[in-house]
Amino acid sequence: MDNDIYGHVNNVVYYSYFDTAVNQFLIEAGVLDIHKGEVVGFVVDSGCAYFAPLAFPDAVHAGIRVAKLGNSSVRYEIALYRNDDPLPAAAGHFVHVYVERASNRSVPIPEPVRAVLANLSIT
Repeated sequence: MDNDIYGHVNNVVYYSYFDTAVNQFLIEAGVLDIHKGEVVGFVVDSGCAYFAPLAFPDAVHAGIRVAKLGNSSVRYEIALYRNDDPLPAAAGHFVHVYVERASNRSVPIPEPVRAVLANLSIT
C-alpha cells in the first residue's frame, strides 16, 4: 500500500499493519490457522495514535505486547517503528475476542493460545 496523495501511508493502513503483526506472530507461534482453525480472533475494538509519518519505501517494524488477557478476549498494544528510528511512528491497540468459527459465538481463549499470549503479557 504505497503512499497516498499526501505522500505518506494513509492512516487506515496502520490498522492493517497491527493486524498483520499480531496474526504473523500467532501463525509463527503455531497457534493460529487462518484457513482451518475452529477458533479465531475477531477484532472488536481498535485505536491508533500517530507520531510521525510512514512512507514507502520505509521499512516498518512492529513491537507487540499483551496489555490484558481475559477469558475470551485479549488486548494487544502495538508500536510501529520507521526504519531504525528509536521512537515509534505510531502506537495503538486492538482487542481480539475469540469465537468459534462455525457459530461466531465467543469461546474461552484456547489454552495453547493463552500460553503464547501470557509470554507477551505486561502484567
